[in-house]
Amino acid sequence: MLIDYHTHHARCGHAVGTLEEYVKRGAELGLAQIGLSDHMPLLHVDPATYYPEMAMPMEELPRYVEECLALKEKYKGVIDVRVGLEGDYIEGHEEAIERIVGAYPWDYVIGSVHFLGEWDISDFRQTQGWEGKDRMAVYGQYYDAVAKAAATGFYDYIGHIDVIKRFGFQPEGDVTAMENAALEAVARHGLAIELNASGLRMPAAEMFPSKRMLEYALSLGIPVTVGSDAHQPARLHQYVDEARTLLKEVGYSQLATFEGRRRTLVDF
Repeated sequence: MLIDYHTHHARCGHAVGTLEEYVKRGAELGLAQIGLSDHMPLLHVDPATYYPEMAMPMEELPRYVEECLALKEKYKGVIDVRVGLEGDYIEGHEEAIERIVGAYPWDYVIGSVHFLGEWDISDFRQTQGWEGKDRMAVYGQYYDAVAKAAATGFYDYIGHIDVIKRFGFQPEGDVTAMENAALEAVARHGLAIELNASGLRMPAAEMFPSKRMLEYALSLGIPVTVGSDAHQPARLHQYVDEARTLLKEVGYSQLATFEGRRRTLVDF
Protein backbone atom coordinates (compact mmCIF):
# COMPACT_ATOMS: atom_id res chain seq x y z
CA MET A 1 0.00 0.00 0.00
CA LEU A 2 1.85 3.07 -1.30
CA ILE A 3 0.23 6.41 -0.44
CA ASP A 4 1.13 10.09 -0.25
CA TYR A 5 -1.43 12.35 1.38
CA HIS A 6 0.39 15.70 1.46
CA THR A 7 0.91 17.56 -1.83
CA HIS A 8 0.83 21.16 -3.05
CA HIS A 9 0.20 22.60 -6.48
CA ALA A 10 0.52 25.74 -8.56
CA ARG A 11 -2.65 27.34 -7.19
CA CYS A 12 -1.03 28.00 -3.81
CA GLY A 13 1.56 30.25 -5.46
CA HIS A 14 4.69 28.68 -3.94
CA ALA A 15 4.49 25.28 -5.65
CA VAL A 16 4.67 24.19 -9.27
CA GLY A 17 2.76 21.60 -11.25
CA THR A 18 -0.90 21.06 -12.02
CA LEU A 19 -3.12 18.75 -10.04
CA GLU A 20 -3.25 16.36 -12.98
CA GLU A 21 0.55 16.28 -13.23
CA TYR A 22 0.65 15.10 -9.62
CA VAL A 23 -1.98 12.44 -10.27
CA LYS A 24 -0.13 11.18 -13.34
CA ARG A 25 3.16 11.11 -11.43
CA GLY A 26 1.48 9.18 -8.64
CA ALA A 27 0.25 6.60 -11.11
CA GLU A 28 3.76 6.30 -12.59
CA LEU A 29 5.16 5.66 -9.11
CA GLY A 30 2.61 2.96 -8.46
CA LEU A 31 0.81 4.79 -5.66
CA ALA A 32 -2.48 3.23 -4.62
CA GLN A 33 -3.75 6.58 -3.32
CA ILE A 34 -2.72 10.20 -3.76
CA GLY A 35 -4.05 12.97 -1.58
CA LEU A 36 -4.42 16.43 -3.10
CA SER A 37 -4.13 18.84 -0.18
CA ASP A 38 -3.44 22.43 -1.14
CA HIS A 39 -3.31 25.27 1.36
CA MET A 40 -6.49 26.85 2.63
CA PRO A 41 -6.87 30.50 1.56
CA LEU A 42 -5.56 33.11 3.98
CA LEU A 43 -8.19 34.27 6.45
CA HIS A 44 -6.48 36.50 9.00
CA VAL A 45 -4.15 38.64 6.89
CA ASP A 46 -4.72 40.70 3.76
CA PRO A 47 -3.33 38.66 0.82
CA ALA A 48 -2.69 41.90 -1.06
CA THR A 49 -0.28 43.26 1.55
CA TYR A 50 1.04 40.11 3.26
CA TYR A 51 3.95 38.05 1.96
CA PRO A 52 3.12 37.00 -1.61
CA GLU A 53 2.32 33.49 -2.82
CA MET A 54 1.29 32.00 0.50
CA ALA A 55 -1.97 30.23 -0.42
CA MET A 56 -4.62 29.98 -3.10
CA PRO A 57 -6.93 32.99 -3.47
CA MET A 58 -10.38 32.48 -1.95
CA GLU A 59 -12.02 32.60 -5.38
CA GLU A 60 -9.90 29.63 -6.47
CA LEU A 61 -11.11 27.34 -3.69
CA PRO A 62 -14.29 26.08 -5.46
CA ARG A 63 -12.33 25.64 -8.70
CA TYR A 64 -9.71 23.62 -6.82
CA VAL A 65 -12.36 21.30 -5.39
CA GLU A 66 -14.11 20.93 -8.75
CA GLU A 67 -10.84 19.98 -10.45
CA CYS A 68 -9.95 17.50 -7.69
CA LEU A 69 -13.35 15.83 -8.01
CA ALA A 70 -13.03 15.65 -11.79
CA LEU A 71 -9.61 14.00 -11.48
CA LYS A 72 -10.98 11.57 -8.89
CA GLU A 73 -13.50 10.41 -11.48
CA LYS A 74 -11.15 10.52 -14.47
CA TYR A 75 -8.48 8.33 -12.86
CA LYS A 76 -10.80 5.87 -11.17
CA GLY A 77 -9.33 2.40 -11.59
CA VAL A 78 -5.85 3.84 -12.19
CA ILE A 79 -5.12 5.58 -8.88
CA ASP A 80 -7.43 6.57 -6.04
CA VAL A 81 -7.50 10.36 -5.78
CA ARG A 82 -8.43 11.68 -2.35
CA VAL A 83 -9.64 15.28 -2.13
CA GLY A 84 -8.04 17.10 0.74
CA LEU A 85 -7.15 20.47 2.19
CA GLU A 86 -4.34 21.63 4.43
CA GLY A 87 -6.47 23.73 6.73
CA ASP A 88 -4.50 26.15 8.87
CA TYR A 89 -5.52 26.49 12.48
CA ILE A 90 -5.51 30.18 13.38
CA GLU A 91 -6.67 31.01 16.86
CA GLY A 92 -9.55 33.46 16.83
CA HIS A 93 -10.66 32.54 13.31
CA GLU A 94 -12.38 29.26 14.07
CA GLU A 95 -15.73 30.24 12.57
CA ALA A 96 -14.21 31.10 9.19
CA ILE A 97 -12.20 27.87 9.17
CA GLU A 98 -15.29 25.85 10.06
CA ARG A 99 -17.22 27.39 7.15
CA ILE A 100 -14.56 26.26 4.68
CA VAL A 101 -14.27 22.81 6.20
CA GLY A 102 -18.02 22.35 6.11
CA ALA A 103 -18.63 23.73 2.64
CA TYR A 104 -16.99 21.05 0.48
CA PRO A 105 -16.98 17.24 0.16
CA TRP A 106 -13.49 16.64 1.50
CA ASP A 107 -12.04 13.19 1.93
CA TYR A 108 -9.81 14.62 4.66
CA VAL A 109 -8.64 17.89 6.15
CA ILE A 110 -5.13 18.32 7.57
CA GLY A 111 -4.87 20.48 10.65
CA SER A 112 -1.59 22.39 10.49
CA VAL A 113 -0.25 25.24 12.57
CA HIS A 114 1.87 27.57 10.47
CA PHE A 115 0.88 30.91 11.96
CA LEU A 116 1.43 32.36 15.40
CA GLY A 117 -0.57 35.52 14.89
CA GLU A 118 0.65 36.99 11.62
CA TRP A 119 4.05 35.25 11.85
CA ASP A 120 4.34 32.14 9.68
CA ILE A 121 6.95 30.13 11.51
CA SER A 122 7.28 27.75 8.53
CA ASP A 123 8.17 30.47 5.97
CA PHE A 124 11.87 30.79 5.17
CA ARG A 125 11.32 34.51 4.49
CA GLN A 126 10.17 35.10 8.07
CA THR A 127 12.95 33.54 10.13
CA GLN A 128 13.81 37.00 11.43
CA GLY A 129 10.73 36.56 13.59
CA TRP A 130 12.85 34.49 15.96
CA GLU A 131 15.14 37.44 16.72
CA GLY A 132 14.87 38.52 20.33
CA LYS A 133 12.25 35.90 21.12
CA ASP A 134 12.20 33.57 24.10
CA ARG A 135 12.33 30.31 22.18
CA MET A 136 10.74 28.28 24.96
CA ALA A 137 7.83 30.73 24.96
CA VAL A 138 7.46 30.40 21.18
CA TYR A 139 7.47 26.61 21.42
CA GLY A 140 4.89 26.81 24.18
CA GLN A 141 2.64 29.04 22.06
CA TYR A 142 3.04 26.72 19.10
CA TYR A 143 2.21 23.49 20.92
CA ASP A 144 -0.70 25.18 22.68
CA ALA A 145 -2.08 26.03 19.22
CA VAL A 146 -1.64 22.41 18.11
CA ALA A 147 -3.65 21.22 21.10
CA LYS A 148 -6.37 23.77 20.38
CA ALA A 149 -6.47 22.68 16.73
CA ALA A 150 -6.98 19.08 17.79
CA ALA A 151 -9.89 20.12 20.00
CA THR A 152 -11.83 21.94 17.27
CA GLY A 153 -13.20 18.87 15.51
CA PHE A 154 -12.36 20.46 12.14
CA TYR A 155 -9.53 18.15 11.18
CA ASP A 156 -8.85 14.48 10.45
CA TYR A 157 -5.17 14.53 11.30
CA ILE A 158 -2.51 16.94 12.46
CA GLY A 159 0.14 17.83 9.91
CA HIS A 160 3.89 18.04 10.62
CA ILE A 161 3.20 18.29 14.33
CA ASP A 162 6.69 19.52 15.30
CA VAL A 163 7.32 21.77 12.27
CA ILE A 164 8.34 24.48 14.74
CA LYS A 165 11.83 22.90 14.54
CA ARG A 166 11.99 23.31 10.75
CA PHE A 167 14.73 25.95 10.60
CA GLY A 168 16.75 24.63 13.52
CA PHE A 169 15.73 27.25 16.09
CA GLN A 170 15.86 25.06 19.16
CA PRO A 171 15.30 26.32 22.71
CA GLU A 172 17.82 25.58 25.43
CA GLY A 173 15.22 23.91 27.61
CA ASP A 174 13.56 20.51 27.28
CA VAL A 175 10.37 20.62 25.20
CA THR A 176 9.41 16.96 25.76
CA ALA A 177 6.51 17.88 28.04
CA MET A 178 5.13 20.30 25.42
CA GLU A 179 5.41 17.73 22.65
CA ASN A 180 3.78 15.06 24.79
CA ALA A 181 0.91 17.36 25.77
CA ALA A 182 0.20 18.08 22.10
CA LEU A 183 0.17 14.36 21.28
CA GLU A 184 -2.06 13.67 24.26
CA ALA A 185 -4.53 16.25 22.91
CA VAL A 186 -4.47 14.49 19.53
CA ALA A 187 -5.18 11.17 21.22
CA ARG A 188 -7.89 12.62 23.44
CA HIS A 189 -9.79 14.00 20.46
CA GLY A 190 -9.39 10.90 18.30
CA LEU A 191 -7.22 12.35 15.53
CA ALA A 192 -4.35 10.84 13.58
CA ILE A 193 -1.01 12.47 12.79
CA GLU A 194 1.18 12.34 9.73
CA LEU A 195 4.80 11.42 9.36
CA ASN A 196 5.85 14.24 7.07
CA ALA A 197 9.00 13.21 5.23
CA SER A 198 9.89 16.71 4.00
CA GLY A 199 11.87 17.48 7.15
CA LEU A 200 14.75 15.50 5.69
CA ARG A 201 15.30 18.27 3.13
CA MET A 202 14.97 21.08 5.69
CA PRO A 203 17.56 22.56 8.07
CA ALA A 204 16.03 20.37 10.81
CA ALA A 205 17.27 17.31 8.84
CA GLU A 206 14.65 15.20 10.61
CA MET A 207 11.15 14.14 9.70
CA PHE A 208 8.11 15.70 11.32
CA PRO A 209 7.64 14.35 13.97
CA SER A 210 10.81 12.97 15.51
CA LYS A 211 11.26 9.28 16.24
CA ARG A 212 10.76 9.96 19.95
CA MET A 213 7.41 11.63 19.29
CA LEU A 214 6.38 8.76 17.01
CA GLU A 215 7.16 6.28 19.75
CA TYR A 216 5.03 8.25 22.19
CA ALA A 217 2.25 8.55 19.60
CA LEU A 218 2.26 4.77 19.18
CA SER A 219 2.06 4.29 22.94
CA LEU A 220 -1.03 6.54 22.94
CA GLY A 221 -2.63 4.58 20.11
CA ILE A 222 -2.52 7.48 17.65
CA PRO A 223 -2.88 6.37 14.00
CA VAL A 224 -0.44 7.74 11.45
CA THR A 225 -0.44 8.50 7.75
CA VAL A 226 2.44 9.60 5.50
CA GLY A 227 3.12 12.47 3.14
CA SER A 228 5.97 13.99 1.19
CA ASP A 229 4.69 17.59 1.39
CA ALA A 230 5.76 17.81 -2.26
CA HIS A 231 5.69 21.24 -3.86
CA GLN A 232 6.65 19.93 -7.29
CA PRO A 233 5.66 16.69 -9.05
CA ALA A 234 9.25 15.43 -9.09
CA ARG A 235 9.24 15.37 -5.27
CA LEU A 236 6.06 13.34 -4.95
CA HIS A 237 6.71 10.44 -2.55
CA GLN A 238 10.21 11.80 -1.80
CA TYR A 239 11.60 10.16 1.36
CA VAL A 240 8.32 8.32 1.96
CA ASP A 241 10.11 4.97 1.72
CA GLU A 242 12.37 6.19 4.54
CA ALA A 243 9.26 7.25 6.44
CA ARG A 244 7.73 3.81 6.11
CA THR A 245 10.98 2.23 7.32
CA LEU A 246 10.99 4.51 10.37
CA LEU A 247 7.37 3.68 11.15
CA LYS A 248 8.16 -0.03 11.07
CA GLU A 249 11.18 0.51 13.33
CA VAL A 250 8.98 2.30 15.83
CA GLY A 251 6.38 -0.46 15.69
CA TYR A 252 3.63 0.79 13.41
CA SER A 253 2.17 -1.77 11.00
CA GLN A 254 -0.79 0.19 9.60
CA LEU A 255 -1.35 3.50 7.86
CA ALA A 256 -4.39 5.74 8.15
CA THR A 257 -6.25 6.45 4.91
CA PHE A 258 -9.26 8.71 4.47
CA GLU A 259 -12.34 8.89 2.30
CA GLY A 260 -15.40 11.00 2.93
CA ARG A 261 -13.90 12.09 6.28
CA ARG A 262 -13.81 8.44 7.40
CA ARG A 263 -10.55 6.89 8.53
CA THR A 264 -9.52 3.36 7.53
CA LEU A 265 -6.34 1.64 8.67
CA VAL A 266 -4.49 -0.44 6.09
CA ASP A 267 -1.51 -2.74 6.50
CA PHE A 268 1.76 -1.67 4.93
